[in-house]
This record gives sequence, structure tokens and C-alpha cells, in this order.
Amino acid sequence: MEIANPLDVVEQILGQNEWVCERPSESEMLAEAPGKWCDYAMLFTWTPELGALHFRCIFDIKIPRERRGALHELLALANERLWIGHFGLEGEEGVPAFRHALLLRGAAGASAESLEDLMDIALSECERFYPAFQFVLWGGKPPREALDAAMLDCAGEA
Repeated sequence: MEIANPLDVVEQILGQNEWVCERPSESEMLAEAPGKWCDYAMLFTWTPELGALHFRCIFDIKIPRERRGALHELLALANERLWIGHFGLEGEEGVPAFRHALLLRGAAGASAESLEDLMDIALSECERFYPAFQFVLWGGKPPREALDAAMLDCAGEA
């Protein structure tokens, strides 16, 4: 059974959201999604031989070399709180990214709903953890303290 290219559906979703996207090949798509804290680069890679769609949502954030050790610890702590996907570092600069892969072998293709969920979850998790990254990278806080501070839920209104 040949699997339909999920990037065709992704392209439609991105268009509906009016997000900028580029499709350099049949197996790759790049997009930019606005967030509360920064804009996120979204990269989609389709590998039909595996029936897998690999997705990355990359933070627009600078990483001081001297804070990379603390960032690795923060990533491990953040990943313990995720149900879907995981955080890792991208490229030589080690920029944080949310990653996930959809395995579609045996399916006719990816549904629009599952792809929308993938993007929504990624953006939600990136937005949720962004303050912790800032606390560690620029505030000099230890990773656990930064994560605890970022995860505080405010009650009421100011």
C-alpha cells in the first residue's frame, strides 16, 4: 500500500493558518509559525521508504556556549514532563527544538487532524517551556529551579 505524501496535507494546513512556508522538494517542507515568545521554524521531512514523517519545531533563541551543559540538563528535565515528542538540540549551534515522528506504515496517509495536533502540541510545548530556557540561558538559574519557575500556573487576575 502506497502512503499519500503527508506534506500535501501539511501544506494545506499551513495555508489555512496563513503561515509562511517553502517546499524545496517533495520530501521537505519549511515553515514559520508565530509564537508568544518568538517565531518558530518548523521542518517536516517525509521518508516514504520508512513511512515516517519527521517533524522539528526550532526555537529562535541564541545559546551561549558556556550554558550548554545547563541546557542539556534542562532538556532532560523537560522531556520527563512530555507525553508526546521530545526536546533536543539542532545543528552545530545547539539550538533547542521539539521533535516528533509520525509512523504511517499501513495507513493510507496522515489525517489533517493528526497533523494539526502535531503542530499544536509542538507549539504549545515550545511556548510552555520557553521561559525555562530563558531562565537558564540568560537568567543564570539552575535547570530545576528554572523549570519549576516556568511551570508555575497563575491563579486569578492582577
